[in-house]
Amino acid sequence: MTTELINLPDQKYALSVHTTTPELGLAISNFAGETRSNVWNLGRDLSSYVHQYLIDFIKPQTWADLEFIAVAKGPGGFTGTRIGVVLARTLGQQLNIPVFAISTLAAVAWSYKNNNEKAIATEMPAQRGKVFGAIYQVNSDTCELKTLFPDTVLTPEAWQETLANCNTEYQLIQAQSGLAATVTNILELSYLEWRQEKRPNWSEALPYYGQHPVEI
Repeated sequence: MTTELINLPDQKYALSVHTTTPELGLAISNFAGETRSNVWNLGRDLSSYVHQYLIDFIKPQTWADLEFIAVAKGPGGFTGTRIGVVLARTLGQQLNIPVFAISTLAAVAWSYKNNNEKAIATEMPAQRGKVFGAIYQVNSDTCELKTLFPDTVLTPEAWQETLANCNTEYQLIQAQSGLAATVTNILELSYLEWRQEKRPNWSEALPYYGQHPVEI
């Protein structure tokens, strides 16, 4: 028995934020034909200007038009990831709307959903010679993303062993640059969860760092 998915109410929108790199990615959609997104390379100015960029970007919509918020939770840069998650949590709390924290690696995998039926292994450089790795499978029937191996920080050797032991054919994707452009994928993945009637409280949106920013 298939559960009927619900749609976003009329005149409502969803907003997604991506700040895990020096780039700021923003996307907004009503999932009924109106979607817009943009990416800005703000570098070290990200923390200073993210709020102003967001205020300008959301127009002509208003905060009251938002049904939910999505944010890239990492892995990624420590400071940038924290900025995005704190921003999303604050908006979610003030507006009393759900906040979906979506994996950066999952968003990258979702961007390749139409390429083939293989599993998608995504890897990203981490600190101190390690890597972030995850393996996902797109269900073409339900258009959902299944986690085969969750986001994990590993040595390169351990990651290669994980891939070698993967019991399914996969495509390996290196997530290294242009990640903020997947802000639209963050939005799509969160909408899939929203349509399944998931309504995470803002307090549940937590960053995934994987590593401490300094060696301890």
